[in-house]
Amino acid sequence: MVLDTPPGVLRLAGHPVRWQLLRELARSDRQVGELVALTGQRQSLVSYHLGQLRDGGLVAMRRSSADRRDTYYRLDLAACRDQLAGAGEALHPGIRLVPAADPAHRPARRRPVRVLFLCTGNSSRSQMAEALLERLGGARVEAASAGSHPKPLHPNAVRAMRASGIDISGRHPKHLDVFAGQRFDHVISLCDRVREVCPRFPGSPALAHWSMPDPAAEPGYPPFVRAADELKARITFLLPAIDTTRGSER
Repeated sequence: MVLDTPPGVLRLAGHPVRWQLLRELARSDRQVGELVALTGQRQSLVSYHLGQLRDGGLVAMRRSSADRRDTYYRLDLAACRDQLAGAGEALHPGIRLVPAADPAHRPARRRPVRVLFLCTGNSSRSQMAEALLERLGGARVEAASAGSHPKPLHPNAVRAMRASGIDISGRHPKHLDVFAGQRFDHVISLCDRVREVCPRFPGSPALAHWSMPDPAAEPGYPPFVRAADELKARITFLLPAIDTTRGSER
């Protein structure tokens, strides 16, 4: 008699160290050293379990654009969702993940949740993220973006957003000093360099890092399409977290 084995996602997530790693990566992209400090585990053990999660398709990695010797790990939330949905269905067809309601169609709260996106030039990634969050989040969010070394809006960023039905051609780059002293509920850095110079903001906002390559560092238009797609996916998963932001009722 051959016994069924649990779906791989359950075996992977069921280990306490791997579950802790998944929880940390659900909040922000991280380097190995950060995960070692956050989990309190040896680096060799953390690296081993990250390898297991990568092999299982739940975690991806990329070299830091700030220091090529460093590596950022990120959680593939879409893969987690799909694999967990498959695990539920494997147990019983009545167990399935129910998609969250579209946040843009939920009633706005008393104060919109404020989200600031940061990158180096404020010429593509952060501008695209700001526009996408405004479109997908509706009146419940207030998005902004800035850069540590602003430069003109990249025409391919405008083109990529136009393909998504969003016009950002009239937007202008801003230095992050413009928002010094302002309160935000979430501050999200999109490039590895700006993360190292991100200022402190009052009110203890939730800080996250999305390690994304600069589309302008590669030739042509396709890198901007990839950046737009990744931002849309990440923001889609950010919205349920925004829904639970502690400051949203203030």
